Parts: sequence; C-alpha cells; structure tokens
Amino acid sequence: MAPLTPHWEQPSHPSIQEVILPSNPSDFTTKSLSKITLPPNAVFAKFDFPPCTKADKPTYATVQMGKNEHLNLNSDLVYINHSCEPSLTFDLAPDSLSILAGPKGLKPGDELTFFYPSTEWDMAQGFDCFCGSETCRGFISGAKNMRKEQLDGLWLNAHIRTLLSERDSASPTQSSTPSTPLSNTPSNTTHSLSSTPTYLPNDPSSTSPSSNTSTSSSSIDFNGAKTNRSGEKDDANGEKRRGVTSRELSGEMGGDTIEKV
Repeated sequence: MAPLTPHWEQPSHPSIQEVILPSNPSDFTTKSLSKITLPPNAVFAKFDFPPCTKADKPTYATVQMGKNEHLNLNSDLVYINHSCEPSLTFDLAPDSLSILAGPKGLKPGDELTFFYPSTEWDMAQGFDCFCGSETCRGFISGAKNMRKEQLDGLWLNAHIRTLLSERDSASPTQSSTPSTPLSNTPSNTTHSLSSTPTYLPNDPSSTSPSSNTSTSSSSIDFNGAKTNRSGEKDDANGEKRRGVTSRELSGEMGGDTIEKV
C-alpha cells in the first residue's frame, strides 16, 4: 500500500489546520490538528468549488453530499480522520457546505475528526475504528449498516437521515421497537448555515456494544482487541496500535492510494 499522494499545493489551509505527517509514510499515521479556537457549531472551513469538485464515482477518499452525489476535497481536508466522538461536523446541506466545530468547540492542538457515517451511506472501504472513545461504534462501513441505537447522539446529514428512513420503512424488522424518524432539527424550522446543529440524544436503554457507558479506562471490541482511553489498541499479540490516526484502518478520508482524489 502507498500513502495518499496530494496533487494540490500544500499546506492548503495553513491558518486553521496543521497536518502531522509520520516519519515513515508507510505507517499511515497522518493526522490533522486545529490551529484555532472556535465556539461550538462555528464555521471551521467551507467546501468551496474549487478546490472541491464533483466526483464521478465514490471512493474511500470522497465525501458524500447527497443520496447519489460525492465530492473530491482536493485539499489537506482529506487528512481529517474519523472518530466516534468527533471534534467537527461535516454539514453537506446545499445552503451550508461547511465544516463546523463540534458541540465542545475547538482549541489549538485538538485533533480534527468527524463521524464518517454522518456523510457516508455505504463506504467503499470499511475499517475497525480505533478511536478509543467509550462510545466507539466498532466496525465503520457507513450508516447503511448501523442500527438507530448506534447513531443516537450523533449529527447526521439530511441525505443519511432520508436513506435510513427508506431502509427502515422497507425493512421493519431492523429494530424490535417502533422506528422513530432521525432528525437534527425541529420539523418547523428550516436548516441554514446560521442554525445551530442539534444532536440526537443518547439512548440510555440501548444494549448496543457501541453505546458503552462504562467509566473504565479501556473496552473490548467485537474482535477481542482492547482499546484504552489514550486511543491505542492492543492487538491479539499485545502490540499497541495508534487509534484514530491509523489511516489505513480508521480513515476512509486519508488512505492508501496513489490516485488523485
């Protein structure tokens, strides 16, 4: 495997983003850090066209912006990794097309992450999440393959909520309880850039492994690997693996390709 080869001028967002490259490119540990302070839900960056372009087909490095639409970032924003407790929100609504600070805001040095299934329905390349959070969802392959309980507490784009509604309507056995529509905003409001994103409440009755409420400093995922609070994972042989920054395993946005994306 080869690391992503950028075809854009770097750094692309020097005033807001610091890209940390590994000493050995084959380590796939590139990550991004914030260089600014922002309050919750403030605009961090915009999906401008250009440099963004519409993608002919989805790949592990595209971002889904509609039911059948995808975009190429063509910038260092491709190095924003996944987390189940993200620091950013990717808002792909046509009247927004923005990256927003998460509910905790941002400060310099915070790792820049977003929840991939908030944009991606059926990912080209799934991965075992190593984010290390107590609410880690485990294997990430898009919202299509997740139960409602696994998405509680997370902001989702409108196209993802629509696709989930269609899926659950077609498959009433998806859940043992009546399905309730997923919604980020009250039904009597119109979404706009100035509106404050709201987040689905966590379901305290959920029995999903992804909704871990334990206060322990580590958890065991479905593969039997132990994840500690620092975001490292112990493999079966006891070796440490870094969490969210492992691009080939926990990053569909910054993975192993030499293609221009």
